[in-house]
Amino acid sequence: MDSLVTWFIDVLGGRISKELIVFIISMVPILELRGGLLAASAFDIEIVRAIWICVVGNIIPVPFILLLITPIFNWLKQTKAFRPMVEKLENKAMGKSEKIEKYEFWGLVLFVGIPLPGTGAWTGSLIASLLGIKFKKAFPAVILGIVMATVIMSILSYGLLGALLH
Repeated sequence: MDSLVTWFIDVLGGRISKELIVFIISMVPILELRGGLLAASAFDIEIVRAIWICVVGNIIPVPFILLLITPIFNWLKQTKAFRPMVEKLENKAMGKSEKIEKYEFWGLVLFVGIPLPGTGAWTGSLIASLLGIKFKKAFPAVILGIVMATVIMSILSYGLLGALLH
């Protein structure tokens, strides 16, 4: 993850503001809020400002994923070219769905909130959508998970990891 964050900083640095770089990183799958907070810490962006930028950036894709990914996937699966890719993404996401399926709301909160590789708002939203969890239940669970991840990553990025990076 660090190398991807560094790549974004190197490519976008000097062209756009450091806040916009952090915002973009927070919206990107895999990096999301975790990568955004690491970048914000590296840029010495004040923690409260960094949190707002990262949380908003991480939330923006969520409603689109929850509401649109299943119809988009169904449409793409009708094409010979995209079917294997979509099925691979679905299988990979569903391979991580056991706890979410079992505990639904709280499983989704924990899946999004515990910052481990392969978890986060993007994957959690994808799984919720593929499991057919209603938007009214999934969206608040993902938001709570983002809040949980924010607390954990703020401590790591601006505390332990922040001290190591500076």
